[in-house]
Amino acid sequence: MRLNFSILLFFILTLSYSQVNKKPNILLLYMDDLRPELNSYGSKHIYSPNIDRLAEKGVQFNEAYANVAVCGASRASMLTGIYPGKDYFIDYKTRVDIEKNDIVTIPKLLKNNGYTTISNGKIYHFLDDKWDDWDEVWRPYAFDNPEGIEPIDWWQSLWKDYQTIENKKLEKITGKGPAFEIANVKDSVLIDGLLTNKVIRDIKRLKNESSPFFLTAGFISNHLPFIAPKRFWDIYDYDSIKLPLNDSPPANAPNISISYNAELIYGYLGIPKKGDLPDGLSKKLTHGYYATVSYVDHLIGKIINTLDEEGMANNTIIVLVSDHGFNLKEHSQWGKYTSHRTSGKVPLIIYDPRNPSKINSNSLVELVDIYPTLLELLGLDKPKHKLDGKSLVNILRNPYHKNKSHVFMKNSEGYTIKTANYSYTEYLNLKDNCQFIDNMLFDHNNDINETVNISNEIKYKFIVDSLSNLLHNSYQFNIHGL
Repeated sequence: MRLNFSILLFFILTLSYSQVNKKPNILLLYMDDLRPELNSYGSKHIYSPNIDRLAEKGVQFNEAYANVAVCGASRASMLTGIYPGKDYFIDYKTRVDIEKNDIVTIPKLLKNNGYTTISNGKIYHFLDDKWDDWDEVWRPYAFDNPEGIEPIDWWQSLWKDYQTIENKKLEKITGKGPAFEIANVKDSVLIDGLLTNKVIRDIKRLKNESSPFFLTAGFISNHLPFIAPKRFWDIYDYDSIKLPLNDSPPANAPNISISYNAELIYGYLGIPKKGDLPDGLSKKLTHGYYATVSYVDHLIGKIINTLDEEGMANNTIIVLVSDHGFNLKEHSQWGKYTSHRTSGKVPLIIYDPRNPSKINSNSLVELVDIYPTLLELLGLDKPKHKLDGKSLVNILRNPYHKNKSHVFMKNSEGYTIKTANYSYTEYLNLKDNCQFIDNMLFDHNNDINETVNISNEIKYKFIVDSLSNLLHNSYQFNIHGL
C-alpha cells in the first residue's frame, strides 16, 4: 500500500513539475479585416467586452500597423517576420511556399522546438500553404469535400457563409451574393462558430499533453460578406450609426491613391458600379460590420473562458491581432489595400501571464515584430534568415518604452513611412525601374483623419525630403530588390 502511494505521489509530482516547467503555450487569435474600432481602443459605440477584458489583462498596442494591407501578403509577412518586397508578398494570392519556401516561419520554428502546432481556420490565406509547418490543419467544411475537389477549392467555394436559401441560390447561380446577411441562426452554426468549438475541443484535448502548443483561431469575420447571427445585429441601432466625416478623397490626393472599391463592387450584388454608395446602404454595411465585431468578440470570450476553466490561463500567452485594417467609407473607400491609416492600423493585444504590466502602449509597432517577440518570450534561438522586426518584450515590460522611430508599409505601388507625427507615401512605377509617380504626406498631429495631402506645401519640403531619403536608403531592397 505504501509502495503504491509512493508511486502515485511520484507521478503527481512529476506531472506537476512538467506542467509548471514546460514552455508557455501560445494562443493566436487571428482576425480578418478587423480595424481597431473597439471599445478598448476608445470606440465606446462598439460592444466588445471580451476583447476589452483581454486588453485589461495584457498590453494593448494603440499604434500597431500591418506591413501590407491585404490578407495573403500580410499573413505571409507576419508569419515569416520579413517585410513585403518588390516581387513577393504582394497581394491576397501570396503563397509562402512558392515565394519564400526556404524561410522558417513562426509555426515551423515552434514545431522544430517541440511545440504542437495546430492551424484552425484562416491563418495563411491558402489552407495548403506551408502544410508541413503544422501538426494539424483544419477549416470548417474543407475536409468534407466531395471526391475530386481539393479541400482548398471546396473551402473557397463555401466561405461566403450565407444561411438563407435565397442567398445560397444567388451565390450558386451568379457566383456572388449580398454584401451582408442577418442570419437567424445559433452562434455555433456559422463558420466562425464551428471554428470556436474546434478550438475549445483542442484546448481540452491538449490540456494533459506534455508538449506546449501553438494553437490558432483564424476567424473569417470581419471579412465581407458581413454575416452574423441576428442578436448581434440587434445590439446596434441602425438610426444611431454614424458615417465618417472624412468620406471623400483627401484634398490634393493623387489619383493612384484611390482604390475605387473593387472588392465590394465586383464581389457582391446590389453595389453601385460607379459613384458613392447611398447613405442608407453605407449605414447597412457599417451595421453589418459592427455586428460581426460583436459576434467574434463573443466567440473569443468562449475560447478564453475555456482556458480559464481548464486551468491553462496561467501558462498561455495570448496574441490577438488582425491582418490589416478596413475602410468603412473613409476617403470614399471600402475595403483595404490602400496607403491610408484606416487600411494599415490594426488591433494588437499581447497577454503574457508572467508579465505584470497592464498599461496600453503608444509605441509604434508593426506586424513583423511579432515573430521576434515570441522568440524572446519563449527563450528560443532566432532562425537563420534575418528578421525585419524588433522584439516587443521591452514594451511589454515597460509600455512607455519607444522601440522604433517609424514603421514601413507597402501597398501595391505605394510605399509608406509612418512616424509618430507623419505618414508619407511614395508611389513608384514598378514596371519602369520604380520611377517616381506621386506622393502623399499627412500631418497626424493636426490631421489624424488624413483629409489634406500636404506633400507639395513648401513648409513641409524638409519633412518630405527626409522621409523620402529614409524610405530609399533603408528599404532599397524592398523597393528595388537590390
